[in-house]
Amino acid sequence: MNEMTLSIQKQYTCDVLVVGGGPAGVTAAIAAAREGADVLLIEQGGFCGGMATRGLVGPFMTCYDAEGKEMIIRGLFREIVERMVERGFAIHPSEVMGGTAYTSWIKIGHDHVTPFEAEGLKLVLDEMLTEAGVRVLYHTDFLEPIVEGNIVKGGVFHSKSGIGASSAKVVIDATGDGDVAYRAGASYEMGNEELGLIQPATMFFRISGVDSAVTEADIQANLHNFYRKDGVNYRSFHWRVSEAKENGDWSLKRVSIGLFKMPKDDEWCVNTSRIMGVDSTDAESVTAAEIEGRRQADEIFRFLKKYVPGCEKATIKSTASHLGIRESRHILGEYRLRAEDLLAAKVPEDRILVAANSVDVHGRFGPTSNEYVPIEGSYYGVPYRSLLPKEIDGLLLAGRCVSADSTAAGAIRVMPPCMAMGQAAGIAAAMAAELALSPKKIDVRELQNRLTERDAYLGEVR
Repeated sequence: MNEMTLSIQKQYTCDVLVVGGGPAGVTAAIAAAREGADVLLIEQGGFCGGMATRGLVGPFMTCYDAEGKEMIIRGLFREIVERMVERGFAIHPSEVMGGTAYTSWIKIGHDHVTPFEAEGLKLVLDEMLTEAGVRVLYHTDFLEPIVEGNIVKGGVFHSKSGIGASSAKVVIDATGDGDVAYRAGASYEMGNEELGLIQPATMFFRISGVDSAVTEADIQANLHNFYRKDGVNYRSFHWRVSEAKENGDWSLKRVSIGLFKMPKDDEWCVNTSRIMGVDSTDAESVTAAEIEGRRQADEIFRFLKKYVPGCEKATIKSTASHLGIRESRHILGEYRLRAEDLLAAKVPEDRILVAANSVDVHGRFGPTSNEYVPIEGSYYGVPYRSLLPKEIDGLLLAGRCVSADSTAAGAIRVMPPCMAMGQAAGIAAAMAAELALSPKKIDVRELQNRLTERDAYLGEVR
């Protein structure tokens, strides 16, 4: 660190440093700035949104309770959605039901998803960051935290300007992989260490020029053929995949096509490729996976054009500029959220969001498998303690790196809960900075009061 500090060419100061501008990081930055904090956000890409924009992941999964009656993930997530809806960039989740083209005809856990345009989201997030007064550095890579004892005091980063550094009263790790916490010395689990598995990655892509009425008619004629066998879901176009496999046109270890309709009638999001064993914290692993992901996307696209009615004249609108990552490090925090907490719909006293997203674990029993387990109540709560790394202070976690076991993380890793975590982390960081307190010492009830005043819903303790 001392050698690196000697070469620093630009020095910043801020109240709150947010590392990573994905769904959790961008809401953390906006929330902290709206509380009056001086916020610096660093993001390695050229825009915010992370998996929603660079990764082309879509739609936003459900933000409703398990019964599909009430929108329970609100706050900044709802504001972002409503801004996009106003400009034609999204369809409001209240208008989207499970079992439709917008959910790839999946019913369970897919009521009230939000189809959206990535380009529109980029624009809306830029506008909201600017309005809030967040200082943003794009094309900036995080290098190392500045640590004194066990307290994170800022970060060192690299851009075209050279080596930069910022001191900060509080730092938020929204890197997805928990890079700040890991490099500060926090304990962690990598994927599911008991099974030695990490959820597979996906190369999302989007297509246009689809005759959607024809495509949807093929599904409607074959809905009676949807079934599950030996842990494998045989859903959209599995009859077409079987035909292509027999003809030598399909080499992937997938049996169905994840095809999600977009706001524009002729455009669809394709979530089908599967790359096993990817370590997103290793550059060589990610590079090989990106190459394999594009190869799979090409094979899937050629299959769609040849075998799926309505896709004959389709074109690829875009492949993702970043591999879709489901899992990597789970930082060990003051509380490790467990799968049984979610499935039993527990809501702790220190919850900072409630959600009803089902446990969604890919590839545990091989590349064709999926586990999808709904909760047993209306919603569960995510505790503030899961945002606090156990051995490290001055640092908050937000997004899929929060403290949770691998199975629980399979539920809360999706984007609406991550945005809600970010909003909570941002407000907590601003409170800690204002009062010169450790994030572990703030008044959680005051944090909850501020969240509810800012449109968050925290449900009832049980």
